[in-house]
Amino acid sequence: TAVSTDSDGEDIYTGRVKSTSAEEVAMLMDGARRVVIVPGYGMAVAQAQYAVQDLSNILESKGITVEFGIHQVAGRMPGHMNVLLAEAKIPYDRLKDTDEINSTFRQTDLVLIIGANDVVNPLARESDPSIPIAGMPILNADQAHSVVIIKRSLGPGFAGIANPLFAADNAMMLFGDAKKVIIDLVVSLKSS
Repeated sequence: TAVSTDSDGEDIYTGRVKSTSAEEVAMLMDGARRVVIVPGYGMAVAQAQYAVQDLSNILESKGITVEFGIHQVAGRMPGHMNVLLAEAKIPYDRLKDTDEINSTFRQTDLVLIIGANDVVNPLARESDPSIPIAGMPILNADQAHSVVIIKRSLGPGFAGIANPLFAADNAMMLFGDAKKVIIDLVVSLKSS
């Protein structure tokens, strides 16, 4: 299927993007057995790693398996996400690199993407040389049962192209600052 790669992304987003709320996502999480969190530059900018630690702890207290899908180039330097999550005392054995976690997405109830864009963009699977990320290994987050993407807007990532995942049938956008949104999620989970 051909997908528009216009930098504004309007063709692929129009009428297809579903917005959600922290309360709705908390309900989805409550029913999950396995959640994978995919951190990106948006987590770094919002300094949300401590809120992410709180979220991980509350999910685990509910008996939900939590892992982190770490893309080697997420953020602005190699290892950026590992450093931030280590700062927040996330156990290192929960951090799974692309090769290790990709085969598990089909058995994942919910993927929570925090400000990542290009590293989860299915267009990377295309062979079209006009797509700047064609052939780049990505996290196969789109294969999970449900995908929730936390972003401030539908703006493109570093590569400057639209991401069809944002309009996928199994995906919902949770718009806002990553730290605030995750704190809202924690509050909603505590009251559920």
